[in-house]
Amino acid sequence: MTTSRSNQATEEILERYRRYLVPSYARFPVAFARGKGSYIWDVEGRRYLDFCGGIAVNGLGHASPVLAKALEEAAARLVHCSNLYYHRAGAELAEILVHWIGPGKVFFSNSGAEANECLFKLARRFGEARGAFEILTVEGSFHGRTLAAMAATGQEKVRRGFGPAVPGFRHVPFLDLAEMERSVGPATAAILVEPIQGEGGVRAATGAYLRGLRRICDRHGLLLFFDEVQTGAFRSGRFLAFQRLMEGCEEEAGFLPDGVAMAKGLAAGFPIGATWIRDPYGDLLGPGSHASTFGGSPLACTVAAAVLRYMEAEGLGQEIREKGERLSREVQAMASPDHGWIESVSGLGGLLGVRVRRSARAVAEDLLARGFLVAPAGDRVIRLLPPLNVSSEEISEAIAILRAANEAEAQRGENEGYGPPA
Repeated sequence: MTTSRSNQATEEILERYRRYLVPSYARFPVAFARGKGSYIWDVEGRRYLDFCGGIAVNGLGHASPVLAKALEEAAARLVHCSNLYYHRAGAELAEILVHWIGPGKVFFSNSGAEANECLFKLARRFGEARGAFEILTVEGSFHGRTLAAMAATGQEKVRRGFGPAVPGFRHVPFLDLAEMERSVGPATAAILVEPIQGEGGVRAATGAYLRGLRRICDRHGLLLFFDEVQTGAFRSGRFLAFQRLMEGCEEEAGFLPDGVAMAKGLAAGFPIGATWIRDPYGDLLGPGSHASTFGGSPLACTVAAAVLRYMEAEGLGQEIREKGERLSREVQAMASPDHGWIESVSGLGGLLGVRVRRSARAVAEDLLARGFLVAPAGDRVIRLLPPLNVSSEEISEAIAILRAANEAEAQRGENEGYGPPA
């Protein structure tokens, strides 16, 4: 990364943000101007290798010709017509999702929080006749920033200052099937988990755990929901992470949840959310029960369908699986109990978590200065979220940057020792 001119342009943008925007984001002090593939340039002309990817959004990298072509053609044809009417793009995208997941129906929205909200309402409609409304979620989970999604989230820091919490959610330790079953009561309608926790530190479930949840739901007449907002759209190496985690399990072929929330990478950068609901439960949400003004617009559905077809045709799930395995293996080889800041690596495919000794924010700032973007996940984990079509050379570049940063930290550690995370 080289400086082509002063930081005047950056400072001017930062000052306007401070003056005009609500300060609800802990932004890094850099302003971006353009991107291409796995790289992004700031307003000063500095280039960065982007393994943040809009936090698992930019599955095809920046300025994807596939996305741009679909967007241009759809915008010239039909942008919006309201959900009072039908359009071909919505039917085609819903058909793709049902074909790739299983028999069911789809509700379109604009974001992950909205996709989860559809599941919350489905659970209440499902349990209404017997007075059941509660959803069991797990500790460390993240489901969005609306009031209901915050209540579902198993992180107290997310809910702090916004009480009282929306009722109807209880949090159970992650991966503890016995405690999950003990927590089921007369008011319980559903269980909701992320197959791989993203904001919670990139912690993956197992196929056995997901199968156990299915059995608990079947025994007690509950719905099983998966939040695949961050893990969907081939990020794990399969279209959905639960499909990857169930590989090799005894019940893989017939295994399905009752609802899946998706967003982020579904259109590789264009806003869209989708909720798949297994048959026959989608019919519980009849006319007037749920709606989204912009959800499933012709523009959004056309872009998402083009992106997903391209990802499948190019085999990007298998590609990111293989490259993610290499990246994980190489970074894990740098891990040491007393050398550098890398402790361990977790995750699958293009969603990897690197546990660090220092504050994750401090590590991300160090890597930013080296021209490498990553996303913090909690206090002690950074996420590596490359585009699904990242090249082998770009993986090598990321490994080299991480190795250099880790070695520099090791040198500092020899002189200063390691303190607690900031």
